[in-house]
Amino acid sequence: MNAPWHVHDVVDMIVYQQPTFSTFNLLGSEENLKNEEVAKKPSKNQGKIVAHLRGTFPLRVAVDNLRFKAESLTSELRNHMFTAPGNSKKYLPLMFIDQLSMRTKDLVEITQQNMTLKVNYEPISVGKMIMLTTIGRSTQLLLSNGFKEKDVDEMRGLFTETNLYLILVTFIVSSLHLVFDMLAFKNDISFWRGRRSMVGISSKTLLWRCFSQTIIFFYLWDQGTSLLVLIPSGISTVIEYWKLTIAYKVSFSFSRGVSLGEHSAAESQTDSIDAEAMKYLSWLIVPLCIAGAVYSLAYVPHKSWGSWLLQATVNGVYAFGFLFMLPQLFVNYKMKSVAHLPWRAFMYKAFNTFIDDLFAFIITMPTAHRMACFRDDVVFAVYLYQRYLYPVDYSRVNEFGDSGEPSTKAEEASEKDLPPVETVKEKETPGKSRASLGRKAEKTD
Repeated sequence: MNAPWHVHDVVDMIVYQQPTFSTFNLLGSEENLKNEEVAKKPSKNQGKIVAHLRGTFPLRVAVDNLRFKAESLTSELRNHMFTAPGNSKKYLPLMFIDQLSMRTKDLVEITQQNMTLKVNYEPISVGKMIMLTTIGRSTQLLLSNGFKEKDVDEMRGLFTETNLYLILVTFIVSSLHLVFDMLAFKNDISFWRGRRSMVGISSKTLLWRCFSQTIIFFYLWDQGTSLLVLIPSGISTVIEYWKLTIAYKVSFSFSRGVSLGEHSAAESQTDSIDAEAMKYLSWLIVPLCIAGAVYSLAYVPHKSWGSWLLQATVNGVYAFGFLFMLPQLFVNYKMKSVAHLPWRAFMYKAFNTFIDDLFAFIITMPTAHRMACFRDDVVFAVYLYQRYLYPVDYSRVNEFGDSGEPSTKAEEASEKDLPPVETVKEKETPGKSRASLGRKAEKTD
């Protein structure tokens, strides 16, 4: 170079990884596929490690004119500071390549000789430069400690594509979300562990919750959702299966195998109301699900037939899932009862629902799952209104198939076996009077 001075930085612009799956219209012809930008044929290199070019080159220059003491320079500044030729007391402009802004979504598979590179220049302050370099170094440590590239990339997006104040709020609510998740799981498990009667609880709603949680978990896993969303979903799925074994009184023995317990007369009455609600609901649910699946097949690109089947199923879960809560509402209406709700677990889930609304704008997740977060707000509002509408007693349950304070048959039986307090006193009083009369007679004699 003929310039009197220059600064430089080095970064790898070529990344080797498997190409992302291309989507295409399953019912489209070859000619239509060529004319559609979003509907592409699957790449020939899928499943192979191929070269990708970073499509964005984020260049940052610190514009602050500050004085520094050489002995107090931090490592973040020292690595990017060069002194002027012939004058060691003056430093050249602080320039660095922001690797934190190099996202996985910007990678472009190298398929031709000429590739497009977008240079993103931004003047920043020295403080922001130190923050970006520090966080960038931390993300590299996470990769070296075994974290997946996708999860680290999600963290990069939080710092580079989100407002700083929103990031601070996100850290706070993330901690609260984790706490509320654990408290909700704890209260849910402790309640169902002592459950003996299913009176007033919709078994169809429990079946739906188990099915929908399973579909949602596999869908989130297929879409590569963040672990912040995937792990709680997996725990909820396991708990729903466990609750189902309690609701249907499933038992296992080596001699008889798997067997189901018998329902009492009161539980059978609840099942009949539940079946009546499901009959009416099926007239609405089945046509809507079929119409949604046909529309997705005809107009929405997919990776494969299996991907379309999973997408159509999960769309039915998300879009019409709230309708499957109607059987429980119908049972509540018939029984005119609002109690037996595990309100601690209920409120923890409600708090997490509102926190999920914030995550819906920050964490990478499928659009259908993002819309379902706002749908849950409406569901919780309806159940709060039902609590206000009906008088409080102890036979009402929520949309998760939960009810309030447990009252077991063993407790009721033990209370029946205890003699009344008045009866005990009546038996003891005559005995005391006879003993006292006997003593008086002895004195008289």
